[in-house]
Amino acid sequence: MLENTFCHIQGIGSGTEKRLWESDIETWQSFLNQPEPFLCTAKIIAVSKEIAASIEALNAGSASYFYKRLKSSEHWRMFRDFKGRTAYIDIETTGLSENINIITTIALYDGVSIFTYVNGKNLDCFVDDIMNYDLIVTYNGKSFDVPFIESFFKVKLPHAHIDLRYVLASLGYKGGLKKVEKQFGISRNELDGVDGYFAVLLWHEYRNNCCESALDTLIAYNVEDVVNLELLMHHAYNRKIQNTPFSRDLDIAIPPRPEVPYCVDLELVNKIRSQFYMNA
Repeated sequence: MLENTFCHIQGIGSGTEKRLWESDIETWQSFLNQPEPFLCTAKIIAVSKEIAASIEALNAGSASYFYKRLKSSEHWRMFRDFKGRTAYIDIETTGLSENINIITTIALYDGVSIFTYVNGKNLDCFVDDIMNYDLIVTYNGKSFDVPFIESFFKVKLPHAHIDLRYVLASLGYKGGLKKVEKQFGISRNELDGVDGYFAVLLWHEYRNNCCESALDTLIAYNVEDVVNLELLMHHAYNRKIQNTPFSRDLDIAIPPRPEVPYCVDLELVNKIRSQFYMNA
């Protein structure tokens, strides 16, 4: 999609981009081969220079180049070109305040492998591992996950970032992650109804009672978030691309859902439900 994109170029808005597409100027190369006459000569020269820089940036795999130049509402356009260098991430914490609460677990999925990080075990490894990717995908991560990570680890994540909360909301899918998942027919089975507060209770069960099955259940819940983010990212991209002339050529296949390698302690889940939720 990036090679069909012109709205990241200074002076080219969505209206001009649409006029270019309607004039069969659908790619950077077609612009360079046949500049559209409705642009003045000076604009054609300026746009051509920026296209050359865009080609160089894409060939170099510079996600940050496009991230800085695209409006946040158009960051979804980066996905197809950087899909192989994308990390879906989600954190679990003991609360919402990055000043007084801690990260308990982090899940990372790159479309091939699942990685998990646990406070007190290997949590610090996340910082090195995430630097292997150019693009991160989250749900509400711009407001929560990324600021929390940066505060907790005292680092700055330099990645391009697609926050699916806003992409999906622009398509009419609003609410929390689990509500949106259900709109796409995604089920969490035995983890249905488990939420962020439940995740805190699982962490306390693990820490206070050395309950490894509580940790496994917490990690399974955390991993569900990131594998479902991959599915939602593909669905969102395909729905966005339908609003362009390129849906037939540039849509992408929905990937199979990976096996989550952590077991849910259903007895423990039901016990916590009965203790903390039944009388709520």
